This record gives sequence, structure tokens and C-alpha cells, in this order.
Amino acid sequence: MTTNHSAQLIDQYGRHFPYLRLSLTDVCNFSCDYCLPNGYQCTNDRSFLSLNEVKHLATAFAELGTSKIRLTGGEPTLRKDFIECIKLVKSIKKIKQIAVTTNGYKLKKNINSWVDAGLTHLNISVDTLDPKLFYSLTGHNRLKEILNGIDHSLTLSLQKIKLNAVLLKDINSHQFDQYIDLIRNRPISIRFIELMQTGDNLDYFNKYHVSAQILKNYLFQNGWTEKLKDKSSGPAVEYVHADYQGSFGVIAPYSKDFCDTCNRLRVSSTGDFHLCLFGDKGYSIRHLLQSEGQRVELKNKLCELLTHKKKTHFLHDNNTGITPNLSSIGG
Repeated sequence: MTTNHSAQLIDQYGRHFPYLRLSLTDVCNFSCDYCLPNGYQCTNDRSFLSLNEVKHLATAFAELGTSKIRLTGGEPTLRKDFIECIKLVKSIKKIKQIAVTTNGYKLKKNINSWVDAGLTHLNISVDTLDPKLFYSLTGHNRLKEILNGIDHSLTLSLQKIKLNAVLLKDINSHQFDQYIDLIRNRPISIRFIELMQTGDNLDYFNKYHVSAQILKNYLFQNGWTEKLKDKSSGPAVEYVHADYQGSFGVIAPYSKDFCDTCNRLRVSSTGDFHLCLFGDKGYSIRHLLQSEGQRVELKNKLCELLTHKKKTHFLHDNNTGITPNLSSIGG
């Protein structure tokens, strides 16, 4: 079987996919209430993608038009070969952006080596700026340490630094002023993500979900304006203000037409190809990641599977697909 050398990842709705979220592990050392409230539950019956498998996967995606790869988890930095993973992705010429989403554990100690290896974009999960609440949410008393790491990261050559916060009713939904103070003189994007229902968080979702519209209303009332985004950006709608170096991003998966601009695909830490975070199945492609000689077959398979991508998720129908929690696929 041959493949078209100009083949691209384009679905039947005309959406392009220059962005891959690649999970390196589903292990996490935090126990965030909305994701792993009981901490990571260890299993011994699987192995995560090897460096060689990551290389074959990332190269195939790059040849199909992917220019941005985000390393996710779980907590991806727990991999002992995490720096080698960055270097490997960096070595693929068509990949222009190498990002990581991390909880910031030992960020200040490790960020220099990540940047030296080729990291260009950094996302850190910080769901509250209140130390006591942070400990209650994550099980770790590390907020000050993480914020110090973020300040240190600002001195490096990273192209973009973002803070992620899951929007939670009566937990951080009243703390927008604190985040605004943080970005007054820091070129950081604060991204609030509307809480999403997953397979095992229905009670939590019903208790803490609040529409992202409350943040949009707050921003409009305080003089923030919407910014145009580039094609490799994620789903956040970004807002800027002349008096602030930083910006706000709003990810509202329950908003109308949210999926129209979808530009990302996912591969799990065990080699399953996911067309949507809330899809009804993952497609195993690990058997096609064993040698360079499988590259054509792998690319053909990815393009074939992409024809199954739905126009939208079905969260509005309370259908969360097969996702038990966000760490299982990579968020």
C-alpha cells in the first residue's frame, strides 16, 4: 500500500489537525479532586510507549502536517526519560512547538534542563492561588514553590507560559481578581477550563460545575477584549487588556459550536489513537510503531481512522464516552 506524500490530517468536515496531545504516562503524583480524588491507582498489566515508539509516532504525525506536540499525562515529567522524550521530538524537523502540561512539581529545579532539551511551551495547572485551597484540591502544600518556579521560567527562552485552572463553583469562581493581579506584570496566559463531566465524576460535576460564561462576563465588564488566535492554538478563546502583560483564556466545552475549530488529536500512553477526549473508543496503533518500515502503513491507518471523527462531542447529552478521568487519556 502506498500513501500520498502530500497527505494531511483533515477530517470529513474540513478540519485540519496540526496539534497532537501525546500522553507519556497516566501516573500522577497529585490527587486533584476533579480528576484523581483518591490518587493514582497503580496497575501492573501495561507498559507505556517506549522512546522508539514515540519516535515513530511523532515522525508519522509530522509527515502528515502536525507541527505542535504537547506531552501530557498523568504527570509526564514523572517519566525518568522525560528529557530524552523532549530531545527526541525536538529532533523531528517539522515539529515547531514542543509543549508540556505539568502540575509544576519541582518545576524550578527541572525547567532549565527541559528548555535546554528543546521545550518551547509550558502549561502549569494552578487551580487556585489560595495556599490552603491548593492543598485541599491537590493534596500538596506546594503552591509557593510552584509560583516561584513559574517566575523562574519567565526568565528563560520559552515562547509561551500558561497557567491552567479548572473552573469550580465557589472554589475559584470568585478568585478572578487574584489571577488578574498575577498577570499584571507577567506575560502569562491564565486559562480557565470549564469543568467537564467524565465517567466517574458525576456527583462532583453536579456540585461544582459552573458555566464559563461567568468569566466571560467578568472580563467584558472589566475592559478585556477577545484576541484572534493562530491555527496551532488550542480551543481557548483568549482575552487581552492594555493594562496587563498577561492574558486570560477561556475553554468552554459546553458552549455552542465549540468543536467547529477542533485542531487536536490524542494518543494515549499505551498507544491508543483517540479522535476526541470524549469519544466512544480508542484505536490501537501500537503494533504500527515498531519500525520505520511501518511508516507508510501507520500514516494510512491514521488517515483512515480520522474519517470516523464525529462533528462534535456529546457532553450535552451526558455522554462522556469512554473517559473515566482526564488523566486516562491525557486531558
